[in-house]
Amino acid sequence: MPEKPEVITVAKALKKKILGKEITDCKIYWDNIIVKPSPIEFIKKIIGQKISDVRTRGKWIVIELTDFILLVHLRMEGKFFFRYQEDERNKHEHVVFTLDNDIEMRYHDVRKFGKMYLLDKNIINDVLPLSELGYEYNDKRLNATYLLDCFHNKTLPIKTVLLDQSIIAGIGNIYDDEILFLSKISPLVKAKDLTKEDCENIINSTKIILDKAIKLGGTTIRSYTSEEGVHGLFQNELLVHGKRDELCPICNSPIIKIKINGRGTYYCPTCQIEK
Repeated sequence: MPEKPEVITVAKALKKKILGKEITDCKIYWDNIIVKPSPIEFIKKIIGQKISDVRTRGKWIVIELTDFILLVHLRMEGKFFFRYQEDERNKHEHVVFTLDNDIEMRYHDVRKFGKMYLLDKNIINDVLPLSELGYEYNDKRLNATYLLDCFHNKTLPIKTVLLDQSIIAGIGNIYDDEILFLSKISPLVKAKDLTKEDCENIINSTKIILDKAIKLGGTTIRSYTSEEGVHGLFQNELLVHGKRDELCPICNSPIIKIKINGRGTYYCPTCQIEK
């Protein structure tokens, strides 16, 4: 599943191609991708809207229109392709936006897990899904005191808690492993047992890891790429994720893989000793 760096990479690529364009038509071939409003209302409202910005919030792509905000969550394998109108539609292209340059922006999703909302731009931060998100990783309000307050009553492992989008928005399984390794924190330790120093380390490591991943265009793993022809390079920089039985780059102990609440987790049991 794409995480913050991959979503930012997609948003940057889209911005270069669609900024200033008007949506002249829209066709929906899989209704379940549209959460709000109904597919009929979605089409009615989005036609004639001009695209004024493309940004991100957590793992959501935020496309600002004249009167609305189009929110897109790529989930497992969603991506956007650009095609000429006469090009045959692929069976996995489920939402097609025609732009005023006669190019179609097609949402492609093999698993059909992606979601879209079309919301009034004045209320998006006050309603779901954005209202439930925590701070961005580079928000100045994200500090050790904030994390301690979020963690103080959580008995779940920190591996699981860091995936909670209501605390820090945008972290997923890959970067979770990398952040905890860089912070020298066991993924098994209960969140409530972390110290202020641990929280400071998590914040600093998150900034280091995500900034580098964004610079390198995210991580290309398995079947996911951020956009057609766009492949991230951060997979070459991963320290522990996907490295089972390989040697830790710090202490040369073997990296192990376990499951924590159903999520594959990679870590070094020597560098990341459970407290």
